[in-house]
Amino acid sequence: MRTLSYAAAILVAAGLLHAQAPAPAAPPAQAPAAPRPGVLPISDAPKVLAGAREALGGEKRLSAVKSFVAEGQTRQIQGDNLIPIVFEISVELPDKYVRRDEIPARENGPTSVGFNGDVLLVQPTPPAPLPEPAKLGRLTAARQDFARLVLGMFAMSSDAYPLTFNYVGQAEAPQGKADVVDVKGPANFTGRLFVHSTTHLPIMLTWQAPGRGGPVENRLYYADYRDVSGMQFPFRLRRAVGADTVEETTFDRFRINPKIDANKFSVK
Repeated sequence: MRTLSYAAAILVAAGLLHAQAPAPAAPPAQAPAAPRPGVLPISDAPKVLAGAREALGGEKRLSAVKSFVAEGQTRQIQGDNLIPIVFEISVELPDKYVRRDEIPARENGPTSVGFNGDVLLVQPTPPAPLPEPAKLGRLTAARQDFARLVLGMFAMSSDAYPLTFNYVGQAEAPQGKADVVDVKGPANFTGRLFVHSTTHLPIMLTWQAPGRGGPVENRLYYADYRDVSGMQFPFRLRRAVGADTVEETTFDRFRINPKIDANKFSVK
C-alpha cells in the first residue's frame, strides 16, 4: 500500500495555532498501518462517510440543511505579514456559494468570489471581461474551496463539485488512528480525507497543488467541533503548504437555513 505523507500529523488539528506567527514544521511522516482484516473492506468508503455523517449530527439533521451562512475571521500569511480578514460565507445547497472578504487594515472595500451553478461570481466586477481560462480557473478554485468546507461539515459530495471516494486504510498517529479515504473530483483534483477512527469526525484533508519546485502537499485541518442546531461543525480550520502554516480560520457562528438575499448569488 502507498505511504501516506504526514500521517503522524493528522491529529495536530487539536492544537491549532493562536500565536501571531507561522506554525513550526510538521513532525516527520509516519507510515500507516495496513488495513486490519475484518475491520473495513478496502472499498468501504461509504461506511466511513456514513459514520462521519452520524458523528456530525446524523442523516436527518444534515439532510435538512438547505442553506447556511458562516461568519468569522481568517489570518493569512502574505509575505512577511499576517493579514486579518473578516469574512462571510453564504451557501444555498447544492450549487450556490459566495465568500465575501474584507481586510480592515485596507481601504479598498470588500471583495467576493463564488459561483451560481456554472456561473462565476466576482465582486468588484473586473474592468474587462476575464479570459475564459482565467474565468475557468477562478470558478474551479471557488468550487474546490466549497468542496473542502463541505467535507469538514457534512462529509459528503455535492452537485456543485461531485467527488468520488475510495477507502485506503488506517493511518497511525501518537494520539490514535484515522481512517483514510481517497477523494477525486473534476479538473484532476485528488486528495485524502482523514476521519478519526474513534470520534468519526473529519480531521484533515490533504491534496497536491502546484508549487515553485513542483507539486506541494497542502493540508487543511478541521478542529474545535461545536454544537450547531444539534450538529457538529468545525469552528477552526488551519491550512498548511508543505511544512508551513499559511492560513488560520476561526468561525464565530453558523446560521442554519436562513433566508439569503438572492442578490448575493446574482451576476452584477
